[in-house]
Amino acid sequence: MIGMALQITTLAERPEFGPELWNMDHTWPMFMLQDPIADLFYPFADTIYPEYVLVADDDADPGRLVARACMIPYRADGDELPDDGWDGVIRQGWLARQRGTRPDAVSALEITVRRDLQGKGLSSVMLAAMRDRAARHGFSELVAPVRPNMKHLEPHTPMSEYAYRTRDDGLPYDAWLRVHVRAGGKIVKVAPRSMVVAGTPAEWRTWCDVPFDRTGTVEVPGALNPVHCSMEHDHVVYVEPNVWVSHPLG
Repeated sequence: MIGMALQITTLAERPEFGPELWNMDHTWPMFMLQDPIADLFYPFADTIYPEYVLVADDDADPGRLVARACMIPYRADGDELPDDGWDGVIRQGWLARQRGTRPDAVSALEITVRRDLQGKGLSSVMLAAMRDRAARHGFSELVAPVRPNMKHLEPHTPMSEYAYRTRDDGLPYDAWLRVHVRAGGKIVKVAPRSMVVAGTPAEWRTWCDVPFDRTGTVEVPGALNPVHCSMEHDHVVYVEPNVWVSHPLG
């Protein structure tokens, strides 16, 4: 485990972390940062959603960001968890604010741990803090469009098969899904189009070390599914599936 004395607060309580929130050294593939729906949350996280952004630092090195965790409140109206997963809850959260309607649900968006501290159990600590904070906001459930962290090793395996694969002890095969289930979460369904990242072949060449010089499906390091490339139409499209996990609270 971590062996650190963490202080986990909201960005509203520690606004000094705002300037470095997105500059923390991380391991997200560059193409993952190109989803345009993200622009409805991240540029406003410190002004509109600071109560839903958790920041962590170590008592031994105060003031230096160790990890962050982001959530968004949204309007579900009792509907089934959306097939467009991550994109869907951000869009619904934004529309709720624009329309002045009260959110009735909350979704996790990400947990990011500083690169040099990964593998020390910090993600599970941040998940516990996220569950606690969602409960403090009065929600009875935290949902999460989970990005399984080993799925990229099997891009051709359907997520509908991968998400429900288990070990001999009955826990999920995937390590990140396993953390969620151990924390009390339940796998609900697959979100088949949780994120969509589109660009030209030239743009994609700047986002990853792949030539994109032929039409067809292309394996991209870090991608959970094959990426679709059309040289004739000058576009590359990646549709990422996630796994909806429900965390009952209280």
